[in-house]
Amino acid sequence: MTSTPQAEARRDAVAEQLFSSVIGALETLHVYVGRELGLYEALDGAPAMTSDDFAGRAGIHPRYAQEWLEQQASAGMIDVADETGDAATRTFQLPDGVAEVVCRPDSLALVAPLAPMVVGVAKALPAVLEAFRTGGGVPYDAYGEDIRRGIADINRPSFVNQLGAEWIPALPDLHERLGSGGRIADLGCGEGASTVALARAYPQAEVLGLDLDPASIEAARAAAGDVEVTFECRDAADPELAGSFDLVTLFETLHDMAHPVQALAAARSMLAPEGAVLVGDEKVADRFAAPGDEMERFNYGWSAVHCLAAAMTEADSAATGTVIREETVRAYAREAGFGSCTVLPIEHDFWRFYRLDP
Repeated sequence: MTSTPQAEARRDAVAEQLFSSVIGALETLHVYVGRELGLYEALDGAPAMTSDDFAGRAGIHPRYAQEWLEQQASAGMIDVADETGDAATRTFQLPDGVAEVVCRPDSLALVAPLAPMVVGVAKALPAVLEAFRTGGGVPYDAYGEDIRRGIADINRPSFVNQLGAEWIPALPDLHERLGSGGRIADLGCGEGASTVALARAYPQAEVLGLDLDPASIEAARAAAGDVEVTFECRDAADPELAGSFDLVTLFETLHDMAHPVQALAAARSMLAPEGAVLVGDEKVADRFAAPGDEMERFNYGWSAVHCLAAAMTEADSAATGTVIREETVRAYAREAGFGSCTVLPIEHDFWRFYRLDP
């Protein structure tokens, strides 16, 4: 076949894109190493240091220390404070702004927890390949601690900084009611950062975190400290939970559920009179278009290899995938028996928020 200028331009653009993606993937692995070994924390707030000084401070081998520092500097993650021309005397420093991206756990600029999420997906790829062949799924626990912890860490800053200050106040009636008591249920709570944030924001309310993953509930209980909150590995459809909660929340979990309509119906059954459900899930385009923007690419990137695969483990799965569009949430809400579904005026880079009323 004769190549055309248009075909060659497309070829070169895709080749360049893939090459850049590989560089990004390799740099992500180095971020993973930095997180796992506490290397960013060793640099954070420290004066400029040589690779030998850094090795001693971080507790790693000097040769690996040198290579990792040089890689990070090459990638623009850290600065060369003094370029002596000699690897032994060259000094490195972590800029304060970059520290917010890689190792400040409550910073809204934190991005580094995406690295263990990528590694968790990579570890599960053999199972993902088999799921592609058979139409089956990949159990959530097959992705291991990396993805569970990564999800908890990447969402934590939003919960700490925005949940009580911005999200719940966008439901003014419930914000006022919960300030003096009431009950909150946080469904699909994971490692509990959202549940703890709810309990801190509304100390007079009774707060319950529910998840079906035992490892997540165990981690949530350990992380709660002295905060008055309860975590249970329990199905929201349990009749004992019906009719007693002023607010039921689902944060970035509806798209992961094999049976989202049933989950929303269970959430609806849990509501006390004049209660409501708050859903926060992916902020994607209204409809499919190709090529997509960065947010579409980001969300599709997780979907088939994780979110969709995990949901496909159950029979008759809705198989939503990560790219859950507004019309899909509205359709699920209607099927679950809600009378209204309102998109709330909450600013967030990654999530769209919905208030569901019976």
